[in-house]
Amino acid sequence: MSDRFSGENEQANNADNAGNADDAKNAETEDAIKFMPNLRIVLVEPLYQGNIGSVCRVMKNFGFTELYLVNPCSLEGEARAMSSHAIDVLQNAKICQTIEEAVSGCDVVIGTTGMRALKGCDHIRTPALTPGVLREKMEEFHPDTKFALLFGREDIGFTNEELSFCSMIATIPSSHIYPVMNLSHAVGIMVYELSGARLTGKYKTADFIEFDSMCAHFGEVLEDMDFDPLKKEKMALMMKRIFARAELTPCEAKTLRGIFRNIQYHAKKSKGEDVSKYRREIENQFENIDFEEEFDLDFDVDFVDKMEK
Repeated sequence: MSDRFSGENEQANNADNAGNADDAKNAETEDAIKFMPNLRIVLVEPLYQGNIGSVCRVMKNFGFTELYLVNPCSLEGEARAMSSHAIDVLQNAKICQTIEEAVSGCDVVIGTTGMRALKGCDHIRTPALTPGVLREKMEEFHPDTKFALLFGREDIGFTNEELSFCSMIATIPSSHIYPVMNLSHAVGIMVYELSGARLTGKYKTADFIEFDSMCAHFGEVLEDMDFDPLKKEKMALMMKRIFARAELTPCEAKTLRGIFRNIQYHAKKSKGEDVSKYRREIENQFENIDFEEEFDLDFDVDFVDKMEK
């Protein structure tokens, strides 16, 4: 009798231990998902159904399900077959006409390239982050940050203009003999690495619309300064890459735009042009910025009162 009760107690204890282990595992999984990057995969004009289906499968393997397709090939039997048990990712994929539409609502846009920069001043592809470095970079962002990871066409990849549109660039180191990877393999390597990222940043960064508008504004500043037309485009792109690495908050982006307007004010004034528009914009710009609340600092900034000095 006692042996039977002893056996039953041992079974109950084992069941409790197994249940506790399952609970701990579930809690760990939930915690991992909570801090995983909110990542949207964007395929730009993919040519082959099989690649699209394989991308769906490898995305689901590592916990990602949000897929956007820009002007894809037809999605029929082969795409469905290759997606296997990730058919839901394929069925829920969003079809877009432009890259701008595909990244709408995202904060950070990351372009991928298989082509390495031949020199350090190639600001289209420099700096190109490896998957591991990109993961470390992403971990600095606030958990609510929305990322878009873009992959180019199987035959020609991205145009220079499309890569310039992105705020960050990533590349997978591979043999120089044959550096360009199959689309689904490249996606697989990236999502495997990024699935291990845990976002713990304190401040929310400016979203992509705010960021892109600020970069465009800097281009206007160069124009108003009569910057060398042959160097203006490269300078604007270089500064865009620098701004992206800085992970600017919305307040910081607005502050920079206020400084840009200040520069425009003086540039226009030196040419004898009307500057009333810029003065009003500067006044409005800094009225709406609470530096102390944004950064927990105690200081006062007033560019407007100092403009005439």
